[in-house]
This record gives sequence, structure tokens and C-alpha cells, in this order.
Amino acid sequence: MEGDIQATLESKMEKTVSILKENLNTVRAGRANPALLDKVVVEYYGTPTPLKQIANISVPDPRSLLVAPFDPKSLHDIEKAIGAANIGINPSNDGKSLRLQIPQLTEERRKELTKLIHKFGEDAKVAIRNERRDANEKLKKQEKDGKLTEDDLKSEEKDVQKKTDDCVKKIGEIVAEKEKEILEV
Repeated sequence: MEGDIQATLESKMEKTVSILKENLNTVRAGRANPALLDKVVVEYYGTPTPLKQIANISVPDPRSLLVAPFDPKSLHDIEKAIGAANIGINPSNDGKSLRLQIPQLTEERRKELTKLIHKFGEDAKVAIRNERRDANEKLKKQEKDGKLTEDDLKSEEKDVQKKTDDCVKKIGEIVAEKEKEILEV
């Protein structure tokens, strides 16, 4: 039974780390990255549709993105959705596709983005600690119900703490990597 708790804890921690990575991908680091447009949703024939399902997103050079819709009639809707997504980039429309020029980041903007990244990291660490607490509570309940001995409980709690420490360290490394990318001129 305690193995289930450990497995559940591990999968929840992995999910938290993957959510952190998704959130960090949407932060603009001065370089063109198609993940910037991952959260853009287009009203396509009355249905909210993710942009990547109705257009090809490519990186023709390090400072621009090219969005080529599969259906040319949806170009205006895509342009509107990118504007509404509030990513800080206005697309230029050539009638067939949209080009997004990624501006160079100012020093002030880099500092703001660094704060945002640290907030994402902190939120992920809080989620990890909550998952640790939940796992420990389940283990204590099992001990109380007689399914675990006191020694087994201590051993399991050590495992939970080790997984927590490893995950928090991994989050720190991911955040540091993204920060380095943003502060790179």
C-alpha cells in the first residue's frame, strides 16, 4: 500500500515539474521560440482552437516567428487571437502569413522576467511541499490503522523527504537555466 503512495507522489511531482517547464516556455527570452504561442487560442469557426492545430509555426531566423495558417481564411482570426493573448508582440500580416518580430529585451524587462521566473519556481516548490505533506499524512494514517509499523513509517517518510529534496533541487536548476537564458544579451 505504501508503494502506491510513493508512486502517486512521484507522478504528482513529475507533473508539477512539467507544468513549470510549460510555464517557463511561455516566457519570452529575446529569442524566437514557437512555445511562445502555445497558449494562444483562436476562435475558428466558432470553436476555440489552439493555434498550433490550425497553423504551422516556424522560426525562419532567431528573432522572428512565422505563422502560416492551413486555412488562409483564418488569418485575420489568428492575428486577432495573437493580439488578445497579450504576449507583447504585434504580428505583421502579408496576406498569406503572419510574421512576429521578437524585440530585444531591455535590462528592466529582463529583471521583470527574472522575477516572474522565480515566482513560477516558488509556486512549483510550494506545490511539491504540499504533495509531500499529503503523502506523509497518508502514511501516518496507515500507521494509525496498523498497516505500517513505526519503523516502516520513518523509512517511508525519509523516502518522501528525499524525493521532495531531489524535486526541489531539479526545480532550482530549471529556473536557474531559464534565468541564464533571459539574462544572456
